[in-house]
Amino acid sequence: MADPVYRRVIVKLSGEALTGEQGFGIDQKTVERLAADLVAAASLGVELGVVVGGGNIFRGVEVSNRGVPRPVGDTMGMLATVMNCLVLEAAIERAGREARTLSALAMTAVCETYNRKRAMKNLAKGRVVLLAAGTGNPFFTTDTTAVLRAAELDAKAVLKATNVDGVYSADPKKDPKAQRYDRLSHQEALEKDLRVMDGAAFALARENRMPIIVFSIADKGAIEAVLRGKGRATVIG
Repeated sequence: MADPVYRRVIVKLSGEALTGEQGFGIDQKTVERLAADLVAAASLGVELGVVVGGGNIFRGVEVSNRGVPRPVGDTMGMLATVMNCLVLEAAIERAGREARTLSALAMTAVCETYNRKRAMKNLAKGRVVLLAAGTGNPFFTTDTTAVLRAAELDAKAVLKATNVDGVYSADPKKDPKAQRYDRLSHQEALEKDLRVMDGAAFALARENRMPIIVFSIADKGAIEAVLRGKGRATVIG
């Protein structure tokens, strides 16, 4: 079997990836499947950091539109990501791999606080590192967090998990004529306004020459397949 293309990566999961078919909250069967995929990927000898969104539980932007100050709403969203990371951590450990949640917001009664040195030590020990609470600052998405942490931790790529098998010119579920891209530059992704990640994430990735690999998380073993260079995906970089 092919060796992994990358030896250290950041996997970006949306909060919605944890909902399964229920559309909200956390579906335990889906969490167990994602945990098994992460463990299989780590078993290749790949060092894995994971950034998880919180939209399955709470969206700070939505409450901000109803009058809550944006920094407060964003902080509430960060707390949702911590909950998602904790449930994934438990599932990964049940699947037989050590995992650690590191939060950008200090909450020592719940999990360890993120710093680069601590994250690097955990990665070197083969633990799956779950990077919670975004950047710890409002106005930054978890997409930007994934690229930032990848740059900080000397990861070789960001694996962006979505519900489709790559990047399209439009939503392929709504537009049958949508064009699928096998490869794009960061600049092309920005100019085409493809919105698979926000502009700040693309700009940061471009500055750090960080490839972003967009793939579907729907199929079992999708992360491992991408790491082996076998999965169907779009490479941005």
